[in-house]
Amino acid sequence: MNPPADHPAVPQRRIGVLLVNLGTPDAPDASSVRRYLRDFLSDPRVVEIPRLIWQPILHGLILPTRPKKSAHAYAQVWRPDGSPLAAITRAQAAALAGAFGPDVIVDHAMRYGRPAIGDRIRALVAAGCDRILLAPLYPQYSAATTATANDRAFATLAAMRFQPAIRTLPPYFDHPDHIAALKAGIEGALAALDFVPEAIVASFHGMPERTLRLGDPYHCQCQKTARLLGEALGRELIVTFQSRFGRAKWLEPSTDVTLAALPGRGIRKVAIVAPGFAADCLETLEELAIRGRDGFLAAGGEKFAYLPCLNDSGAGIEMLKKLLGAELEGWRAGL
Repeated sequence: MNPPADHPAVPQRRIGVLLVNLGTPDAPDASSVRRYLRDFLSDPRVVEIPRLIWQPILHGLILPTRPKKSAHAYAQVWRPDGSPLAAITRAQAAALAGAFGPDVIVDHAMRYGRPAIGDRIRALVAAGCDRILLAPLYPQYSAATTATANDRAFATLAAMRFQPAIRTLPPYFDHPDHIAALKAGIEGALAALDFVPEAIVASFHGMPERTLRLGDPYHCQCQKTARLLGEALGRELIVTFQSRFGRAKWLEPSTDVTLAALPGRGIRKVAIVAPGFAADCLETLEELAIRGRDGFLAAGGEKFAYLPCLNDSGAGIEMLKKLLGAELEGWRAGL
């Protein structure tokens, strides 16, 4: 049946896939970093301290001083096409374009910064997407990562009269395709080295220890990823946690402390991987590949290699095709 002549235009029905990652400043300068940190560190999912206590600390101590230091770190890894995290996430979305058929649009967004989750959800709906798969690219679930990305999406939906149907990508920390992709990426990177590592460190982003006591499954999921990956590689990995912030006790052992201690244990040739990150970013390229290297060599290490994340590699994209394709089953058949 044809609609009435005065009926608003109805776009062709489509499905949207929205890749979501953490976020990044717009530029490697103090003012851009300050805006980013203000947004990031104001999220109660990220900093679980009462606002009346935290906000004076944030605005009185952290934002006046930290942005300049962080801007220097960002400048060391900034690419001609922008922040590594933003550029790689954009490339991942581009590599997946058309992978699920002509009626599935793949887009990307950042939880903090741009492109914003709300803007991209509205754009997908305007393009005819009445079903959207939200895909936070965090292999291991944490309230401070996966949940806050979903929170922002749901807040956008709460303000919409017409809401698309929503699915969310589950954590894939132990998915066989994820472990296989990590294995392939690591083995390829190891084969290109001019030395054989005596140990491989698997560094995950840290979390306050209290998140574990509160029921966050992140620590357990990190441990399982490392165990399965070690079994696939045929060698045990040294599991550590990086990026401590503030005075609270964080998950241990710490990556920097572990790297500094390894030469004293006779381990002077090391490779390090970051299997909790879907894309390289400040925490991998500056904290691990630069500062981690410096700390290890200063402690007496001889050889150090950072092995890149899956990023938009062939193995990484094939893994995402399989994971996302499984979540889209049924929806695509209904178009």
